[in-house]
Amino acid sequence: PAAIELLDVSKVYSIWSSPSKQLFVPLWRKLGFKIDINEGRKFTAVKPLDLQIARGECLGIIGRNGAGKSSLLQIMAGTLTPSTGTIEAEGRIAALLELGSGFNPDFTGRENVFLNATILGMSQRDISARFDQIVDYSGIREFIDRPVKTYSSGMTLRLAFSVCAHVDADILIIDEALAVGDARFSLKCFATLNQFIQSGKTVIFVSHDTNSVANLCNRAILLLSLIHISEPTR
Repeated sequence: PAAIELLDVSKVYSIWSSPSKQLFVPLWRKLGFKIDINEGRKFTAVKPLDLQIARGECLGIIGRNGAGKSSLLQIMAGTLTPSTGTIEAEGRIAALLELGSGFNPDFTGRENVFLNATILGMSQRDISARFDQIVDYSGIREFIDRPVKTYSSGMTLRLAFSVCAHVDADILIIDEALAVGDARFSLKCFATLNQFIQSGKTVIFVSHDTNSVANLCNRAILLLSLIHISEPTR
């Protein structure tokens, strides 16, 4: 069985002429006002796509900026609703999308470990049992009780990846984040990803580094950067 299956999945955004209208459309709809869904121009971020990703597979996704890679990953991670189609996923998903996503910059590293791991489905008891492993893997123990907003991008990556690596996920989604790490930690991350794949789990990996994709992934798909904006229906 597939770890993730997408059927006719697409994402289209409305480009509203008035920013205030865009802001209040969800509220107006909840209050019962009828909003013309054809009003405004449409931007297609992800064209209709069918895709199956097998258990134990590492799929690479490549393409230029604006090709829809990040939107597609957000749909797979469940943080973005597709405009059309369906997506089915089997197992727990851990996603490292935007660097530091899921972290509160005002919380300490310790508090963010518990926050992020809870979001990813772990119990407080399990987080406490693995807390030392998470911190030791990240290599930033001396900073763990400082606010994340004082961390460098590399320190944030270390902690975020370490949490993802220790939550017993069945599917791990990585979007460009490893590009900001130092070489030694990047090698450590790739070794962990290889172990993850060898254990029969699934990795979805986005990167502009085609060498990394070739070395890590079983196969890759190319998203073409075909920006399409349609005019409103009259």
